[in-house]
Amino acid sequence: MRLSLLSVVALLLIAPQVVRADDTDDFLKPDNWEGRTDIWKLDPKTKTVIGETMEDPKYNTFFCSKKKYSDFELSFKVQLRDAVGNSGAQIRSERTDKNDPANKQPFKVRGPQVDVGKGYWGSLYGEGVGGMMKASSADAIKKAVKETEFNEYSIVAKGTKITIKINGETMVDQDFPTLPGKDAKDAPKDGIIAFQAHAGYPKMRVEFKDIKFKDLGKK
Repeated sequence: MRLSLLSVVALLLIAPQVVRADDTDDFLKPDNWEGRTDIWKLDPKTKTVIGETMEDPKYNTFFCSKKKYSDFELSFKVQLRDAVGNSGAQIRSERTDKNDPANKQPFKVRGPQVDVGKGYWGSLYGEGVGGMMKASSADAIKKAVKETEFNEYSIVAKGTKITIKINGETMVDQDFPTLPGKDAKDAPKDGIIAFQAHAGYPKMRVEFKDIKFKDLGKK
């Protein structure tokens, strides 16, 4: 039987579409996260992570996933209350405090970080691995960011390519095969995801809400 072009199109339209569900619920399970309980709170029902310091922690500390991820899509809305403080989302990173027997700086992390904060919004920074990887332009920050309000981030990591958008404006979009610094080590292919509470502020509050996650590396 020969089908007309219109018939084929009609069949395609009524055929059930297979849409892969995202992995947000699994990503935000409380048993997938660890961090200082005096700073971090996770509400998986509202898909919200809040970090609040009541005094300077004296070092950058993080709310860390236990699972490692390679390729993924991560989005959220984030606000620094009153535009005070600095934060970010570590990607393909690792905890370094596990090598500290005295545990003086728990939940310390190194690796690529998608930055949140004045002058650095949307930049890709190498936390503990050599400094800035790619800075957002001042013009892009001015155009995209509302510093006292919630700003919507989109982060896509596929292979060596990292794409970062804020409120739809592209801040970073390029390949990062190596980390910064003199050693120029290969960039990690996978690692934990972690949210940052930055040192240097007597008080700060960061809220990540409407978190969505899709694990593109899951087989």
